[in-house]
Amino acid sequence: MSQVKLGKYRHYNGKEYEVIGIARHSETLEELVVYKGLYNSEEFGDNPMWVRPKDMFLEKIEIGGKKLKRFELIS
Repeated sequence: MSQVKLGKYRHYNGKEYEVIGIARHSETLEELVVYKGLYNSEEFGDNPMWVRPKDMFLEKIEIGGKKLKRFELIS
C-alpha cells in the first residue's frame, strides 16, 4: 500500500495542508492521516486540524472528466 509522507500538500481545490502524522482508529485499526490546514477559516479557526482515512487521502477523484489526486505532495 502507498505511504503518506509527512510534509505539505495541496488539495485539488487549491488549499494547502501539512500532514503531521498517521494514526490508527482505536476500534477498527484503520489508518488515518492527521493534517492541519495552512489557512485561516471563519468556520473552523486558524490552522484547523483534520483526519481522513488514508485510502481516501491517497485516492484519485474525477473532476470535469479528469482524474486528479485528492492531495498532491508539494514539499
